[in-house]
Amino acid sequence: MPFDFGALRRSPDVEGPGLEASDAADRLILDEAAALIAAAGPGEVVVIDDAYGAIALGAASLGAAHAGARDIRVHQDLVTGERALAENASRMHFGGTVRSMPLVPGLVAGARLVLMRLPRSLDRLDEVAALVSAHAHPEVVLVAGGRIKHMSLAMNDVLRLHFERLDVSHARQKSRVLTAQGLETRPPSSGAPRPAVWGPPSSGAPRPAGPWPRRERHDDLGLTVVAHGGVFAGTGVDIGTRFLLAHLADAVPDAATAVDLACGSGVVATWLARERAGLRVTATDRSASAAASARLTADANGVADRVRVAQADGLELLTDASERLVVLNPPFHSDAALHTGIAAHLFADASRVLAPGGELWCVWNSHLRYRPLLERTIGPTRQIARNAKFTVTASTKAA
Repeated sequence: MPFDFGALRRSPDVEGPGLEASDAADRLILDEAAALIAAAGPGEVVVIDDAYGAIALGAASLGAAHAGARDIRVHQDLVTGERALAENASRMHFGGTVRSMPLVPGLVAGARLVLMRLPRSLDRLDEVAALVSAHAHPEVVLVAGGRIKHMSLAMNDVLRLHFERLDVSHARQKSRVLTAQGLETRPPSSGAPRPAVWGPPSSGAPRPAGPWPRRERHDDLGLTVVAHGGVFAGTGVDIGTRFLLAHLADAVPDAATAVDLACGSGVVATWLARERAGLRVTATDRSASAAASARLTADANGVADRVRVAQADGLELLTDASERLVVLNPPFHSDAALHTGIAAHLFADASRVLAPGGELWCVWNSHLRYRPLLERTIGPTRQIARNAKFTVTASTKAA
């Protein structure tokens, strides 16, 4: 029986019109790798960055039909994706066929087939490809696909850093797959030219830049930022966060604790802990790579003892009415889709956790016009600062 993609759900992630749990790229990855999946032995298939389980469960279904792939190892960066996979697996009777793991060498150790959604971040692709090339089976095949509008020729260049051979599928339903094999660490074949790939190497092709995670010093802020591949802004500090930091000195200055919601690489949490002696900060992000980066950033700046970092869906680990200060630079993408639902979810979570009189300090792209939503969700909202692109607001939780 064909795998039922329509039965997949995004829950507990944001759901709504235009937000699907699978797409044509997932199906193309599975079709391109079908023979390899059917032939794979136990524990030989790994799935990385599968949004909600379409690839992992589709592979499990195909493997079961052909006595092939089982005990599939899976890594998803978002905790919401990991939970969606578990819920989908249980509801669709695939419990026990897949197991979630962190992005560590054991995830890919001995793997002969890695199925992957191409990330929009070249850094994320580089970190994953480096892990696969270092720890998978020498004959591993990496099958990575995505929507063409989110792909670039530079992805070819990144994969060429780690694999000898790179092939490309025909486009189908605005999706494409790159298949990489032949580890670059092994001796090259006898001078034969590389096979044709999707377009020529792009100008400014990447070169190895050292192992992950990476770090960068920002003397203007007095901060060192450490980041894994794919974390928002990488080792940089985005302009929205810089604008927010310039005004945070007045944010509930007598608070004993604070929360950095959707913390990314931990810049805000680390800055607050460094600027306010004795302040204890909780930093949360649903991304595993962001949470790991935030811990490293806090440590690199000497405040790890006062910054507690957790991978979590919003503020689920904090109790109601427990905090006087929450700080947020909200994302406005859900996976690849532009959607404000994630910000609304975070505002509601902040409202739940704020004590009466507590404040949410938030920076947002001015064109998104979040102020009415903040007023409805939290309470009276005042503008702290505004420039050509961003607005900083403080919303006070009503008593």
